Amino acid sequence: MNIDGLPEESVPVWKESMEKYQLETLQGDHKTDIVIVGGGITGITAAYLLAKSGKEITLIDAGHLVQGTTLHTTAKVTAQHNLIYDELLKHFNYQIARGYYEANKDAMNLFEQIIQDEQIECDWETHDAYLYSTSGEYAKKIEDEYKAYQNLNINGKITESIPFNIEIENALYMKDQYQFNPTKYLNRLVQIIQDKGVKLYENTVAVNVESTEQSATVITRDGHKIEGKYVLSCTHFPFYEGKGLYSGKLHAKRSYVIAFPNQNPYPGGMYLSVDEPSRSIRHATINNQDYILFGGESHKVGQGKNLHKHYLNLKRSAEEIFGKVPIEYRWSTQDLVTLDKLPYVGPVTKDEPRVLIATGYRKWGMTNSTAAAKLMADKVIGNSNPYEEVYNPSRFNADPSLKKFFTENFDLTKHLIKGKLEFPKNEVEDLKQGEATTFLMNGQRKGAYKHDDHTVYIVDTTCTHAGCEVNWNDAENTWDCPCHGSRYSYKGEVIEGPAEKDLKNYDFRMLDILKDDESGY
Repeated sequence: MNIDGLPEESVPVWKESMEKYQLETLQGDHKTDIVIVGGGITGITAAYLLAKSGKEITLIDAGHLVQGTTLHTTAKVTAQHNLIYDELLKHFNYQIARGYYEANKDAMNLFEQIIQDEQIECDWETHDAYLYSTSGEYAKKIEDEYKAYQNLNINGKITESIPFNIEIENALYMKDQYQFNPTKYLNRLVQIIQDKGVKLYENTVAVNVESTEQSATVITRDGHKIEGKYVLSCTHFPFYEGKGLYSGKLHAKRSYVIAFPNQNPYPGGMYLSVDEPSRSIRHATINNQDYILFGGESHKVGQGKNLHKHYLNLKRSAEEIFGKVPIEYRWSTQDLVTLDKLPYVGPVTKDEPRVLIATGYRKWGMTNSTAAAKLMADKVIGNSNPYEEVYNPSRFNADPSLKKFFTENFDLTKHLIKGKLEFPKNEVEDLKQGEATTFLMNGQRKGAYKHDDHTVYIVDTTCTHAGCEVNWNDAENTWDCPCHGSRYSYKGEVIEGPAEKDLKNYDFRMLDILKDDESGY
């Protein structure tokens, strides 16, 4: 434990039940029916569905299976995605709003079917899902959301209390939703797809795609090629954008979770406050110990200072509700948000129908990932899917997409320019162990981190994705990009895309990216 009562390392509670697969790195060129890039819940579920249909599958991951966004989830399996249905009715129409609900409801049913068919032990539990407000402003928003539920024929009710020491204005609950242990679930699915002949490779970085009318080929960082009839990009941020401009249509948000032993019998339910800063509550049983998972504190990636404060804020809030608690786990998670809050699932562009993407789950990745996997599998097999229009990546609605597009890209440009014009003057010699700073070397911005063993790691702070300047994240000891959410270790190693290459320790500029043949642009 640190002096502030938090664990020294950021480790998700689900890691306790995660298996290490120790798979090989891809060598040489290959041919297959379907190439899947990304070994999280979307890619593994798609591999499972396609393997059942008899397709030959090759799945690759840039790092290790199940260690990305899926490992860092709170694993709520619900169609209650914060305040969304009233907004969808206002900005779209009844068909889209109802379709989004049905897609996620069907995803829950598919979860249950897979768990029952394959006899998967993954702590699958039924709970009601609650949204609650602590202020009058958000109480009105909950009332509007309830009206949307009624309009869309969603089974939900208003209540004036929840079973915690929290003063609320009102709450809205959705009956019979679920929660589970994602690593237990995926451990079993990985075994099943291996038994079905799916070829799995780790530490294999996809950097580009070449597509024709008949096929699509993934090119790896090592220069190997995997040719298939379709490529499924299940990499959180699409590793290949084509002409889809997803860098301008997605932004990354980071939020935080702490876990501590539950001192009292858990009353049931999954909870999320709709006020800012939000608070999320659920329980989980890990190694026969019942834990409370307490989350919130969302902000854009790479923006803000003293990010460690977010953990302290959660700890303070948890103690107000549950009393003094020993924090045994802490971690943060990253989510992508689209212009209109609906995910992008389908062809990367109309001109490249054999390259499919799934991205922008907006913190609700368990049901959206499963809906996405089913939609992509249907597309490949040739089955119709009723939710293609809901998730269509090529949609662009003037309200709210146009306004959001300019807002997000203005924010991106602002941070790009700000980073280039920043002239840090901090001295590396003044660093204490565990601290980082930016400084100038030969007129170029660099980052330095002093490790506990007194080693100083120096990186060029130009993000290798699109050339923005990364900032230090003291909560996770990482370099984070404020433009598109790429994250790097203190040594400069890629932790999270869209960046595919590590930070350099020599001069590196935007022009180097544009001249790179391996870029996914």
